[in-house]
Order: sequence, then structure tokens, then C-alpha cells
Amino acid sequence: MRKMTPVLPAPVDLAVGMIGVPKDADVELDIRLEAVMEGVLVTGTARAPLHGECSRCLDPLTSEIEVDFQELFYYSADDALLGSAGGEDDLFLDGELLDLEPVFRDAVVLALPLSPVCSDDCAGLCTVCGVKLAEAGPDHGHEKLDPRWASLQGLVVDNEDDQEG
Repeated sequence: MRKMTPVLPAPVDLAVGMIGVPKDADVELDIRLEAVMEGVLVTGTARAPLHGECSRCLDPLTSEIEVDFQELFYYSADDALLGSAGGEDDLFLDGELLDLEPVFRDAVVLALPLSPVCSDDCAGLCTVCGVKLAEAGPDHGHEKLDPRWASLQGLVVDNEDDQEG
């Protein structure tokens, strides 16, 4: 068994929608490598910074993500067949090298929030005028007019001439 704690640059396009890990950001890895019958079992934790924007108010936000991962890297295709049903998603050692990027990418992308928020109580933006509701105040509102009657809004009716008296 061997333990490693490298700090490596983040790969490109490690994001979903409104949040992601910036390219070349420092990713801290805690990795344990274990030799098993079929190959090398890699178990680890990765920590990386996140940058994005709030899905409610569109303010920039920064955070950090920590993900766990575990993957078996087979010595050869024959070992993969012995260890499992053998599939196209199996990972293999390249001599003494193994590529952790796909494993890391899968773990991070699956853990990223689809709708990140700057805080749990973020009110977002007004759907009518776009002002940030946290800054607008409690009395912020808009008159809601039924669109079917909107064309009559400019009409002025003089009821005195129409009445009989």
C-alpha cells in the first residue's frame, strides 16, 4: 500500500451549468494505492475550489468541493475479464502509470449542484423588473393586470351621458 498527497492543476471543462472548478486551480488529493490480484485499487479524496454564480440572484459565488472516489485499474484486459464481466468502462494501467482524470472528473461533476445558491435564504430576482429581491424591500411589487383586459386600460368611460335621469 502506498499513500500520496499531491496537489495538481484542475483539468479543463470541469463544470456543470452555473458552477465549476476553474481551469488549473489547485486540486488537493489524498490517494491510497493498493495492489490487488487484478490490478491497483485507487481510493481517495479530492478537494477543489468552486467558482460560479447563484442560480437565484446571479451573484458570483465561491465555494469548495470535497469528493471521494474509488476505482480499480486493471493490469490487462485478461485481468479485467477475470475480475468482472469485463466492460468498455474498465480502466487499465499504462505500464506503471494510471490516469486519474476520468475518475476525478466523474466524481466532481456528479457532486456539483445543478442549481447553486449563494445562501439558503436567497430570494433571487424579481420576475417582472429583475431587481434583486433582497435589496428591493418587503413592499416591492407590481400591479398584475389580466392580459385579456390590457387593451381596455387606456379607455376612459364617461358614465354621466349614458344614464337616464
